[in-house]
Amino acid sequence: MSVITHVFARRVWDSRGHPTVEAAIRLDSGVIGRGIAPAGASRGAHEAADLRDGGTRLAGMDVSKAVDNVNRLIAPAIIGLPILDQFTIDERLIALDPSPRKEHLGGNATVAVSLAAIHAAAASQGRPLWQHISETYNRIPRIPLPQIQIFGAGTTDAGHRLDIQDLMVMVPGAKDFDEVLEVTCEIYLAAGELLSWRGERTGVTDEGGHWPAFDSNEQAIELLTLAIQKAGEKPGARVVIAIDMAASRLGTRDAYRLDLDQRNLDTAAMLDLMGRWIEAYPITSIEDPLSEDDTEGWMEFNRRFGGQVQVVGDDYLATNAKRVQEAARDRACNALLLTVGQAGTLTEALGAYHSAEAQGWRTIVSARSGESEDVTVSHLATGLGCGQLKVGSFTRSERVAKWNECLRIQDELGTSAFAGAEPLERASTHERGTNQHETT
Repeated sequence: MSVITHVFARRVWDSRGHPTVEAAIRLDSGVIGRGIAPAGASRGAHEAADLRDGGTRLAGMDVSKAVDNVNRLIAPAIIGLPILDQFTIDERLIALDPSPRKEHLGGNATVAVSLAAIHAAAASQGRPLWQHISETYNRIPRIPLPQIQIFGAGTTDAGHRLDIQDLMVMVPGAKDFDEVLEVTCEIYLAAGELLSWRGERTGVTDEGGHWPAFDSNEQAIELLTLAIQKAGEKPGARVVIAIDMAASRLGTRDAYRLDLDQRNLDTAAMLDLMGRWIEAYPITSIEDPLSEDDTEGWMEFNRRFGGQVQVVGDDYLATNAKRVQEAARDRACNALLLTVGQAGTLTEALGAYHSAEAQGWRTIVSARSGESEDVTVSHLATGLGCGQLKVGSFTRSERVAKWNECLRIQDELGTSAFAGAEPLERASTHERGTNQHETT
């Protein structure tokens, strides 16, 4: 069995022009695996923390401390370990930094090394990463159904153009991954044409979606529905809508602020608002509908709407097995957003995945707003057979790299492995709202 002989980290750059950490692991066979740490624009209170240098240089975002931690502390701790023992490698990382949020080494340091290890392990076996993951963790590989951003709020200082962080489409009625991308392209183009015609096209988000100037949040959902129609699709038939509220950005329990709508809402009003959207539009998935500290609100939201939509925990779960178990006990949601960077290591992320699977929940593997050319998430979603993948929009090369990788994997696995054949609840029956709007 190949063992680790060398570990090295360097500073590289992410899609927002921020420094991040790349780790490389070399084996005694000469094989090298690399992993790049992604970064979120906003981070939940319970997820692994990036270690940044602070100060004024590079706006405090440099990662020289995290890079040094890999080269000086992590490398000697894992050199000599067998590369196929991912659990032990990650356990060494955890032992080096037992803080709940990887605050000493930096979550960006640990996740880069953990991802480099799984890449090196796959390369040592001469097989693609998705296959290595599938065989190592005894999963049936499936090509994931994408959630693809059409409209987004942009950066956290985006001027309150949209309070909903992501408005996305899914195409569970497509026959394969290629058809998903073709249909999504038509919708993306149609949305751009509608924005231009209405004078609301103003820019592009971090994740490549349209960054519009709407008058209300519901107007954004309405225009996305119109774009689906303009693309020749029937909303709620084979194309549906997914929303990421990212509600922790909007306030805390019973104190939410929708700047675009100029409204302050308590939890009950937030529930009623999203309930009206679910009834009026072909929405089948809502991520972080309430803030991460509003557990009672999550419980009520899932009680009222969990039979109609995916209730997806992102900041609320933080890819943490214990938090998944607590949410299952509380019946607070029914789907996990799996982001390895939130957990800090692949093993910890898989712990959250297995906890969610034990509850019968769906899992959506997710990239982050600060991304790179690293395509690990495409292989992870496929190898685990999770069924869904979220990496951003249809544009920007760091996003398209991951969609294109799924196309390559589909060529290896065949179209019969596409998970879109397993439709989301209501994907083929929910057609409310489609007669309320006319295509412009």
